Amino acid sequence: MSSLFSEEERLGRLGILRLRAENPGPLTMSGTNSWVVGRDPAWVVDPGPALPEHFDRLTRSLEERGGLGGIALTHDHIDHSESVALLRGRFPAPLAAGRGTVDVELVDGVRFGPFQAFYTPGHAPDHFALIAGTACFAGDAVLGEGSVFVAPDPGALAAYLDGLRRLMTLELEVLCTGHGPAIWTPHERISEYLEHRLDRERRLLAAIAEGHRETGELLDAAWSDVPADLRPLAAVTLAAHLDKLAEEGRLPLPFAR
Repeated sequence: MSSLFSEEERLGRLGILRLRAENPGPLTMSGTNSWVVGRDPAWVVDPGPALPEHFDRLTRSLEERGGLGGIALTHDHIDHSESVALLRGRFPAPLAAGRGTVDVELVDGVRFGPFQAFYTPGHAPDHFALIAGTACFAGDAVLGEGSVFVAPDPGALAAYLDGLRRLMTLELEVLCTGHGPAIWTPHERISEYLEHRLDRERRLLAAIAEGHRETGELLDAAWSDVPADLRPLAAVTLAAHLDKLAEEGRLPLPFAR
């Protein structure tokens, strides 16, 4: 579709509306996205933080679109889920998520309203992408700006990469991301994310081969482009990379962690 159309117009042709919360920061980039999908009724992906202006925009949009059919969470981090109780208080509707007190527990392949759940752990163990037609509501698996931090849960990074590779097999028109603009070249963006992780791994292995072991040394070698205020988050993802290498038997022994 021609780039002469604005994002709002292009999304509108798919029945999708993006509402960005005014909660910018190191973790939330320019702000957290909430997505309103369809109408009569509409469905919400990630209602976002409980900021009055954001909540008012969300409720007005739902009233204009014929009410709320249900709420789906890509994951339950607070910037994506804080408004759930408020929204259900205004529009009683079922909630679907990967964990917690929910009406529909998401597992791979489960359908909820217009969505099919697609398990994409890594950023969080309860993380799901939600597929509706040719649109993928990617949460924090793939962002419209910046990169994702991966939590060092058991098997997290390997599972994250596997989830991205599985997304590559789908016929997608757009990635509706948790932060930043929609991505209209989804396979290209996912490929960039895969290559980014593998590049970090190559740099990390090179640093280890040179004898570096301390977290600061490894960050200097493999995450040298990360601003100082994001180094603590980079250290979290570093731990996930080390866990993956250990699981694959690719760390030299002994390797003090």
